[in-house]
Amino acid sequence: MHRAEQGTREEITIGVLGTDDAVRRIVAVARETGGPWWRLVTVSNTPDSEARVQAAKMAPRVDVCLFSGPMSFDAAAAQGELPVPATYVPLDGSALHGTLLRGILADTFDPLRISVDSVSEADVGSAYEEIGLSAQAVRVQPYARSVTAAEFAAFHRDQYDAGHTSGGITTVPAVALALTEAGVPMLVMPPSRTAVRHALHTAVLIGSGAKLEESRIVTVVVRVHTDAIPPHASPSSYWYQDLKLALYRELLREARPMDAAVLPRDERSYLVVTTMGSLRMATGELTVAPFLRRVTAELGIALEVGIGLGRSTREAELNAQTAVDRSAAESSGGAYVVGPGETVLRLPAEQDQGSARIPAVRDPKAADTLARLASQLGDDADLVVDAEKVAGLLGVTMQTARRTLKTLVDEGLAWPMPPARSSKVGRPPSVYQLLVEKITP
Repeated sequence: MHRAEQGTREEITIGVLGTDDAVRRIVAVARETGGPWWRLVTVSNTPDSEARVQAAKMAPRVDVCLFSGPMSFDAAAAQGELPVPATYVPLDGSALHGTLLRGILADTFDPLRISVDSVSEADVGSAYEEIGLSAQAVRVQPYARSVTAAEFAAFHRDQYDAGHTSGGITTVPAVALALTEAGVPMLVMPPSRTAVRHALHTAVLIGSGAKLEESRIVTVVVRVHTDAIPPHASPSSYWYQDLKLALYRELLREARPMDAAVLPRDERSYLVVTTMGSLRMATGELTVAPFLRRVTAELGIALEVGIGLGRSTREAELNAQTAVDRSAAESSGGAYVVGPGETVLRLPAEQDQGSARIPAVRDPKAADTLARLASQLGDDADLVVDAEKVAGLLGVTMQTARRTLKTLVDEGLAWPMPPARSSKVGRPPSVYQLLVEKITP
């Protein structure tokens, strides 16, 4: 967990657990999504029985865990309370079309006579209806919290052995592998990229909430920018008093749905006192600044907004003062959130459409090293390396290459990946996903 640089959001570290292919898919979508404040820590090929143990091991390094599916999440939760907040990639029928197409093109099975696990009959029916096929002969076993991989395997095998199906679609790679080896044609249906993207955003929100869960008292300082006040205007002038009254009315209007109190603070500012839950509702789960857009448009004046969180009213107000001062120092018109332990978030005035600024790298040498590696890798679009490859590209020893990779991870410029598949005896080498996009404007 790392403090963000000025003008950026607080970095959230997500622990990703699942099968090798699922973890790689989640990492790929995370890179596309473009959350520069995200850090990923990965563990793959984890048996469901060890999911909680692995989550506990990574707990000190992450803010939230993301499981690749509900089965491993439920298995971990069934063993007791998870050590960190957690969520999972949900199952739905949105990826069924692609899996059916793969099965048809490869002549794996007759799509009208298959078995499908994990998704609901309604999702299967809708997917088939959209492509003009009948799902009448399709056998479905939806996911339930108590179901196991062995039960899914038995379901597909029984349907195939009875002659009801020509093959099956499963969301569990181990089931597909075991049944394929037993002669049952099977395909794995991975979650859709949309489902993975939504799960990542959910994990980020949960992780952000976990960082701030003790900070229930929220104080917002709304201050008129000095440039909005004419040089000749004095606090006692009619114009100035009218401006303050208009601002007070607009803040009351905005604060009413938040169940918040609005109090005069000084000649230029007001205090808005509310709860964390109300703040989340007013800011779209901490994605957009409160008050700024509508009040500024209504009154035609520039405002500075700072949000303070704390375990006491005094702490929240002090943090709000720090936040509004940071807002004043920045010309882009956003708001800042400052919480205990120097937790800092920046909220844009407009809804963020994924154009968040890239956090400044603390070690410029790390960025230079990453640029050199990317340049030498050239057309290698995956940008996945191990220590041996880095040593060869940079002309350094293996020990130096390992230190280099560790530095890149510490700087948020690389993510550790699941070990590469290898037929060699011994421990497979650690591999890393280089994040060139984090140094690209």
